[in-house]
Amino acid sequence: MQQFDRYGAEIRVDNNQLSPRDKGLPARAAGLTVEQFLATRPTLSEFWTPLLVLSDDALAHNLGVMADWTARHGFSLMPHGKTTMAPDLWRRQIDTGSFGITLATAGQVRVARDFGFESIMLANALTDARALRFVAAQLADPSFSFSCWADSVDTVEVMERALDGVEIARPINVCVELGADGGRTGARTLADARGVAERIRRSSVLRLAGVAGYEGCLAHDRNEQGLAAVRDYLEAMLELHTSLADDYDDQEVILTAGGSAYFDLVDEVFGPIDNPVPNTRYVLRSGAYLTHDDGFYRGISPLDASRLGDADPAHVLRPAMRGLARVLSRPEPQLALLDAGKRDFPYDEGLPIPQTSAIDLGAAATPLTGASVSAMNDQHSFLRLAPAQELAIGSVVTLGLSHPCTAFDKWRCIPVVQNWESDLVVGLVRTYF
Repeated sequence: MQQFDRYGAEIRVDNNQLSPRDKGLPARAAGLTVEQFLATRPTLSEFWTPLLVLSDDALAHNLGVMADWTARHGFSLMPHGKTTMAPDLWRRQIDTGSFGITLATAGQVRVARDFGFESIMLANALTDARALRFVAAQLADPSFSFSCWADSVDTVEVMERALDGVEIARPINVCVELGADGGRTGARTLADARGVAERIRRSSVLRLAGVAGYEGCLAHDRNEQGLAAVRDYLEAMLELHTSLADDYDDQEVILTAGGSAYFDLVDEVFGPIDNPVPNTRYVLRSGAYLTHDDGFYRGISPLDASRLGDADPAHVLRPAMRGLARVLSRPEPQLALLDAGKRDFPYDEGLPIPQTSAIDLGAAATPLTGASVSAMNDQHSFLRLAPAQELAIGSVVTLGLSHPCTAFDKWRCIPVVQNWESDLVVGLVRTYF
């Protein structure tokens, strides 16, 4: 059955066959399509450990929270799709008001186009000649909107050489990327950034489309020094954008910032400005809000309950992902080894957080107090237990996770339960890393 989005475009549903290559799935799923398998009303208790699980209710809640926040603060949202690389989740973000999808590599752009997405920002420079020609060909579709970034005159000239002699329906939108000392990419001074803008403006195959940047690499917490560095950087972005007002054409331009940690500061700096540059769209690219987490983003997100205090629960984000792992060994009184490691769960922004234990998947769980994960190997986690903690071999441990950006990439097919109290699997999310 054909499905269509709110614009009348056909939605391409990935419904290919499941196989034993999809780790964690029940053996009986092999050979079935996603649709056929879900029609059998599978339960989580059928799945194998280790396992990454999503909550449909929590995902829907987070989608609503962020859609409401951006609407109230006057921002368009182009969430970073590289967080999940899951077109099914991208579609849900679009359907709840997102303006488009942000991606990080040309290969990711190609995946999005193959699934029919029409509004894409590449939050990076595009210097691969083959990828540039692919984008140029895609621009023959009048419904396709695309932009990328450049942080040097050399980048602009590489793009021009790659497009020399290529038939292109319209110029490629390019935003000037401003960086900061100690940051990642981006022109390091306003003067350099203005030079990049001038070079783009003189190009016949590129269009000066705005100013872009990423503030998340300038701080890693919410101490005063880090927040000051982020504010200073955002103010420099705004200064650059305002200084380019006479260089822009009369079409829409964008000013874009905002990871998932400091978008409140983006609003603080950009929000009070009363349209300093005509036709400006203010774009946030936050992506991790969709699943939130129990670690890094719980500690830094502006919309976490710990930061908002007595705020209405409807306006705070909820963790929508968890890990499940089984006890393999109890070699010491206060040590258990789990069947999940670095190839299953994220560890770069904090180790998994033990939450509950149960005799098996789907069984009643009890809090696992006083426990912590002290280390991870490729396929093992070291679970340190409180004295006299009972935890039988074969038991299942629920783990809170930190950093969704390095959780999804370890899984091809992720089960979705209705909520954390339910054993019924209502979806399977495919990823394309």
